[in-house]
Amino acid sequence: MATKPSGLPDRIQHYIGGSFADSIGKETFEVLEPTTNTPYITCASGQQADVDAAVAAAKKAFDEGPWPRMLPRERARVLYRIADEVAAINDELAAIESFDSGLPIRQAKGQANRAAENFRFFADLIVAQVDDAFKMPGRQINYVNRKPKGVAGLITPWNTPFMQESWKLAPALASGCTVVLKPAEFTPVSAQLWAGIMERAGVPEGVFNVVHGFGESAGDALVKHPDVQLVSFTGELGTGKIIYANCAQNMKHMSMELGGKSPAVIFADADFEAALDSTLFGVFSLNGERCTASSRILVERPIYDRFVEAYAERAKRIVVGDPSNPDTEIGALVHPEHYAKVCEYIEIGKGEARLVAGGGRPADLPEGNYVEATVFADVAPDARIFQEEIFGPVVAITPFDTDEEAIELANNVEYGLAAYVWTSNVARAHNVAHAIESGMVWINSHNVRDLRTPFGGVKGSGLGHEGGYRSLDFYSVQQSIHVTLGDVHTTRFGATGYAENDLGLGGPSA
Repeated sequence: MATKPSGLPDRIQHYIGGSFADSIGKETFEVLEPTTNTPYITCASGQQADVDAAVAAAKKAFDEGPWPRMLPRERARVLYRIADEVAAINDELAAIESFDSGLPIRQAKGQANRAAENFRFFADLIVAQVDDAFKMPGRQINYVNRKPKGVAGLITPWNTPFMQESWKLAPALASGCTVVLKPAEFTPVSAQLWAGIMERAGVPEGVFNVVHGFGESAGDALVKHPDVQLVSFTGELGTGKIIYANCAQNMKHMSMELGGKSPAVIFADADFEAALDSTLFGVFSLNGERCTASSRILVERPIYDRFVEAYAERAKRIVVGDPSNPDTEIGALVHPEHYAKVCEYIEIGKGEARLVAGGGRPADLPEGNYVEATVFADVAPDARIFQEEIFGPVVAITPFDTDEEAIELANNVEYGLAAYVWTSNVARAHNVAHAIESGMVWINSHNVRDLRTPFGGVKGSGLGHEGGYRSLDFYSVQQSIHVTLGDVHTTRFGATGYAENDLGLGGPSA
């Protein structure tokens, strides 16, 4: 078992209305450390009553507190203090995230800085934001009054949990909403850091709340709560469908980023070494537990054999080991349930395709959730390992002969989150990117992201987009205000003596 980070509490509690609290019914669950799967901390398990208390605190802060009514600059100052507090715990956070989730420490060390940047970005955005105004001279002026929607329910995943939480918290708070965060039950520990961060930054009591627990209890209660105006969820497709149906009962606003089975299309004229480096990183970084992983690699036939050989050789040299070791490139998968799922897919793949690298547990790691970097070649498009999200260090490589076949293969899954195109032909790069059914496409790159751009998917990969102004749009009501500047023609219903031309519904709209 790796060394437990110092400073952790004996147990994880909810954070409701400015105070830590156990579950009202005293329910708890144990959190496992993924290199040995032994329990190392106990976490409060939220139920309906705990969600009710958290939503009540958030609603009171929204209805009566100062947060939604602050000027943008005033709220931005608080967001900047949050960012500074987040950046200050970089080393502490990295140790906790690595220990709790199995993420290699070398990849965990940048999480705090990326999370801090999310808050700085949205602080800048709310100060610089411009809303529309429209004038009809002498008749009417129309303008948009933007205001926060209310209590936001934020449900986050277990891969890079703290950073994923910042993606939702930053725009929600920037918009003036109050929030109830439901972190993933596999990785609840780093979410405990947010309470102190918010308090030190001066966030008013009740604006930020956390309820831990399972999706079927805490998550379900949060989604169905009538005082929660909107839900932002990141997770797998099956859960997303359930949330979609439950939100419909109260006509809640939704943003959902779901699964992915993202293709990387590599043409023969691509920069071979750059494509090799990027696609190796794109699927094996973060233990392969990433929604935008390039887990299907489509390679043009003239370079197919060379690419498969080079890819497999590199994959065999990827270092799998203790997440706390700075040399480790793939750590332990997050939880034994997920480990079992990934291993099951590897066994399925052995019957569907040609295994060219990995395929099991490293011999020197007899316990814990360790999986070798696993590469399958000659994968048919109807194979399960081609079609279904595995969410681990497993990649499927498939050949193609024409641009049209590459596009068909890329689109032949139910997901549509990300895609990657590698070619030196500019026209082909754009045309293929436009034809791929995905919310995001990177050309000659892995997913280096600009925070101003929309993030989200199509088909089974999600509903709605966040990122930049689209995030502020999601967490805000955009109310149209119409002000009369002159006489308004009104047809006089119920009056006698209609004028001959007094039969319409008013003049032109502009």
